[in-house]
Amino acid sequence: MPALSMAQNSDLRMKIVSWNINGIRATRVGLKEILDSLDADIICLQETKVTRDLLEEPVAIIEGYNSYFSFSRVRSGYSGVATFCKNSTTPLAAEEGLSGQLAGQRGSIGCYGDTEEFSGEELLSLDQEGRTVITQHKILTTDSKEETLTVINVYCPRADPEKPERKSYKLRFYRLLQIRAEAILKNGGHVIILGDVNTSHKPIDHCDPTDLEVFEENPGRQWLNQFLADPVVSKAVVSDEQSGGLFLDSFRYFHPTQKNAFTCWCSASGARQTNYGTRIDYILANRKLVEAEFLDSIILPEVEGSDHCPVKALMKCYPLAADKCPSLCTKYLPEFAGRQQKLSQFLVKKNKDLEISSADTKELSTSQCSSEGSEPSSARKRTIEKVGENNGKKGKPGSKGGQGSLLGFFKPVLAKSGVSEGQNNFHNPVSETKHVTAVTQDSAPALTSGTQNGNQQPSAFWKTLLKGPPPPPNCKGHGEPCVLRTVKKAGPNCGRQFYACARPMGHTSNPQARCNFFLWVNKKSGADG
Repeated sequence: MPALSMAQNSDLRMKIVSWNINGIRATRVGLKEILDSLDADIICLQETKVTRDLLEEPVAIIEGYNSYFSFSRVRSGYSGVATFCKNSTTPLAAEEGLSGQLAGQRGSIGCYGDTEEFSGEELLSLDQEGRTVITQHKILTTDSKEETLTVINVYCPRADPEKPERKSYKLRFYRLLQIRAEAILKNGGHVIILGDVNTSHKPIDHCDPTDLEVFEENPGRQWLNQFLADPVVSKAVVSDEQSGGLFLDSFRYFHPTQKNAFTCWCSASGARQTNYGTRIDYILANRKLVEAEFLDSIILPEVEGSDHCPVKALMKCYPLAADKCPSLCTKYLPEFAGRQQKLSQFLVKKNKDLEISSADTKELSTSQCSSEGSEPSSARKRTIEKVGENNGKKGKPGSKGGQGSLLGFFKPVLAKSGVSEGQNNFHNPVSETKHVTAVTQDSAPALTSGTQNGNQQPSAFWKTLLKGPPPPPNCKGHGEPCVLRTVKKAGPNCGRQFYACARPMGHTSNPQARCNFFLWVNKKSGADG
């Protein structure tokens, strides 16, 4: 399309979305419906939780889009990212991982920077969890120039406090990400890094920052401090060196003081209802691109379906599609390209002369079995015998083809049965039918309940037999019934149960949020006093 007509059509301006989807196969609606509703040219998903062997065509091949996946090679149902590009935004090149090690050779995008501080084994390890897909596109800028835009879709590792090695892994991943992004940027063009970075940068990005000094000492935040330029200072300076890093947090560039702008909430505590969350999902871009080509960068908290919400960048530039999808495109995988072997190829082809209908087979089988002096073939004989075994399976002795009453399992064995007290009193009622057949269904509850007059109703019997849990106590903050929870964290209290306020987690100043009521459950009396 000519540059003039494109400039007149604002609908063609580029839009990019990032979303930690928390399981691409667990969506409530079809993936195409989700992608279309996000209304973007490039949609980057994180935590897809799908490995290649579990990837199915309805997820991999979406009409109107071309897709690029990175799968975890260390665990199934873990990590993973995917980038979906509209056909009008088909990339020039695509690559999996940050190091170039996964393809066995340097990928089509290149620009890996100086990675001598990493061993080959470490580089491969940082890409083995399926955390990065890179796509490279052509765009038409507002001054009608064709330029290159590289989009790095990342799902950065989480630092598990109980696993110190994961903290080191996360920081090394950050380091490799920075080396690669800056190398691509210095080679020319523009770079966008977007995804779940798994670190809230500033106190304003956290619902409840405790000790601010300790908050700032977090290694992930220290990395962001040197990687990103200050969005306020960068507007007043010219040189990247004067403003810190080479990249900007696009949301804070347009909304530097907006509070309660979070992208992730704890689902287990219902924290999204009180907006008690963090902002850990970002669209980062080199400063020149943000200043010249970004219209806005927004958060979409109204979009549900995950413990994260999408973030979106609105741009002034226009995407230019490549003629052909890069080789990493999912549609070229053998299982989706029509080159894989089908099940029918492993089956013996039918001989039409020997084909018979199911009705003919039944008639033939009947005639062979009923004819005097005719002996079925060995294969058919085995089949007939097998069917006979299935059809002639005996039920439980004395069951007359039906199952016994559930109440029968709770009938006491009568004294005349000759069973000693040391044996189990819960017998198969059918095996004792000759002793208890005189017991009727109406009288069964009386026998089992142990009442002398035998007038207890069945409902009362079941209530005494199947006692429910005691009613929960009311929390002191709201006077409402509590919920029963179980400690799952390893330690001396692992497995213990306790009562807590049923309301969602929130800030202590929020009266609608959970109060601090807590009560251990006592196994004997129901709850500690």
